[in-house]
Amino acid sequence: MTKPESDHDLGGKKSSEASRREFVALSAAVGLVGVAGVSSAAGQRQVTETDVEIKTADGTSDAAFIHPATGSHPGVLLWTDIFGLRPAMRDMGKRLAAEGYSVLVPNPFYRFTKGAPIADPSGFNFQEPEARAKMRQWSESLHAPGAAEGDARSYVAFLDAQPQVNKAKKIGTQGYCMGGPLVVITAAQVPERVGAGASFHGGGLVTDKPDSPHLLAPKIKAQMYFAIAANDDARQPDAKNQLREAFAAAKVPAEIEVYSGTLHGWCVPDMPQQDGKPIYNKSDAERAWSKLLSLYRSALA
Repeated sequence: MTKPESDHDLGGKKSSEASRREFVALSAAVGLVGVAGVSSAAGQRQVTETDVEIKTADGTSDAAFIHPATGSHPGVLLWTDIFGLRPAMRDMGKRLAAEGYSVLVPNPFYRFTKGAPIADPSGFNFQEPEARAKMRQWSESLHAPGAAEGDARSYVAFLDAQPQVNKAKKIGTQGYCMGGPLVVITAAQVPERVGAGASFHGGGLVTDKPDSPHLLAPKIKAQMYFAIAANDDARQPDAKNQLREAFAAAKVPAEIEVYSGTLHGWCVPDMPQQDGKPIYNKSDAERAWSKLLSLYRSALA
C-alpha cells in the first residue's frame, strides 16, 4: 500500500497522453421494476438489490437500489464513472449496503441509453479515437445546463421516499472519475440533506470556467473528502490547492489527499490497463474505501 502524499509534497510521473487527458476531462413517480436478488457478505447484513425507474425532468432513469434486507438506514447516492451502471458499480453498492446503507446507483446516461454503455470495460482502449468519441457521446447529455443538477435532486428525492432510508439521518454521496464533480453538484443542490461527499479520482473538479465545481463550495454543508490520483495531480498540480482554498474560504470541512503512485481510476476493479499496466490498485482502493466508511460513520450518524 502506498502512502498518500500531503497537499504540499506531491509526486507522480507526468503523462502527456492526449487520450488520458480527454478521459479525465470527460469524467456529468418512481416504479419498482423487479428484484434482482438478495445477497450477503460474510459477517455483514443481508442485502436486497432492486432495479428501479426514477422520473426526472428529462425522462426516466434506470437505477439499482441496494439496501439491507431489514430496517431503515442512511441513504447514499453513488455516481458512477464514465462506464456507467454495470456489475462493478452494483458490487460497490452491495458492499456499501452490507455496511448498513441504502444505496442508489443510477444510470447517468439514461437520456442516451438504458443500462451501461459497456458492461465490461476491462478491454476498453483509451488511445483509440473511436473509443474517445464514444465516451464523449455518452457524457454529452449530462453537460446540458441544469441536467446534472436536476438529476441530483430527483435521486435524493427518490431516496427520501423509500422506507429503507432513514430520513432522520443525512445522505451521503460518492463518485468516481466523472462522478466526482457530480458529488459536488449534489452536495450543493441539496445541502440540507447531504451530510457527506466523497470524490475518488474525480475529473474536472477545478476548471477555469465560471461553472467549475469547486466554486460551489459556499453552497455546501457536507463534510467532503477528495482522493486524487497521482497522475491527475501531475497534470494539474494546482487543483488540490484551489480545492483546499475554496472549501476553507467557505468554512466547509474538506480533506484532500493525493495517493502516491496511483493512476486515474485506481479505485474501480474493472478498469482497463494503461500502457500494459493495471489501473486498479487494490491496496490503495481498500484504503480509499476505509476513508469513505470513516467519513460516513462520522457524518451520517
